[in-house]
Amino acid sequence: MLPNTTTVGDFWHNISGGHSQVGPLTRFEGAAHGLPVHAAAELNDFDHRPYLPELRESHAAKYTREILIAMSAVEQARRDAGLATGDLDPRRVSLIMSSSRGPFAWWQQVLSGAREDGFADKGAMFRGLPGCAASLAAIYTGTQGLVTTVSNACVGGHQAIGLALNEIRSGAADAVLVGGHEFPIVPEVAKCYHATGSGVMSTEQEDPRRAVRPYNRDREGFALGEGSVVLCLERESTARARGARVYAEVLSAKSLNEAAHATTMDLTGKVTGALVHELLEDAGRHPEEVDYYCGHGTATYYNDIAETRALRALYPSRDDGELPPLSSNKPIYGHTFGIAGIINAAATSLMIHHQAIAPTINFTDPDPECDHDHVVEGLRPAPLDLAVSLSFAFGSQTAVLALGAAR
Repeated sequence: MLPNTTTVGDFWHNISGGHSQVGPLTRFEGAAHGLPVHAAAELNDFDHRPYLPELRESHAAKYTREILIAMSAVEQARRDAGLATGDLDPRRVSLIMSSSRGPFAWWQQVLSGAREDGFADKGAMFRGLPGCAASLAAIYTGTQGLVTTVSNACVGGHQAIGLALNEIRSGAADAVLVGGHEFPIVPEVAKCYHATGSGVMSTEQEDPRRAVRPYNRDREGFALGEGSVVLCLERESTARARGARVYAEVLSAKSLNEAAHATTMDLTGKVTGALVHELLEDAGRHPEEVDYYCGHGTATYYNDIAETRALRALYPSRDDGELPPLSSNKPIYGHTFGIAGIINAAATSLMIHHQAIAPTINFTDPDPECDHDHVVEGLRPAPLDLAVSLSFAFGSQTAVLALGAAR
């Protein structure tokens, strides 16, 4: 559930075709808050009813837009996976979500007086808790295994997938609905990032679709994005037994805290490169086998050069033009923080499924530091057997994910 995206087909259409969902910022007026911010990827006019037909209106009235959209995304993932009630023991199905800020938009409205009900009704207990989207979705779907919510900035999505993988590998679950929800398009969040300095949030005004330009010489940061995305991670034996469609195989997930600078990542490339080596060793693979890297790609200076230097550290004997292809989907859906890693995983899985790499749009003039094999010409057919997704976060955090072709 992203801007103009309610199905897997919609998602692939936008990612593969380079159709940016970043547009004019309408949720608030940047100038009124002293912000030179004009673009965002907004999810508007959402109706939960087609996705949650059994949800009583009296219950829905107690929830927030964020909760209803996240619940709808969970239900859509379950439908796409063909996971009907009764297919699996509900005690062996888990639900793990990621959200950087949880219901911040609701708290902002209540504390500013924009919501008249405030804390004065029973729904406030649901609306104010970060984990309620997962808990209420579990109630709706009958999920009785582990239900929890990770909150760890931009690496939370990959970490949620890592937790889901551990649940399955340990034998605690046969399937995990894993995803996230993020609704940060409020002036307070924009102010937080704008305060960190220029080049963090895009100030593009003339053409909002070009607001996010990863790896480009004239990049100036990200645009805020919102929505909810959920995947179904399932034990292979149960998926095959059900005849489920399998997009890709999750091979490994790794995360570390560099315990270094709080707002930048490893700029030598060696720490991230070593983590990718560890990731691939766990999967029984090698860097030379990686066909594609899905970048975090925020169009910020430190992020972009960190990814480039990590690739160079991984392949010291290769020239820049021989590095594996890299692309970013941030120009399509903006920066979604807690679900960024989930979006990467979904995009990469579909690229493996379709054997084609989705492009980085808005890439017209490469930063010399980042001038290597970027997928910019449009959808690139390619044999994809192994791919790695990267994510970085404030707090000196890095997380990586390895995905392979379904056998």
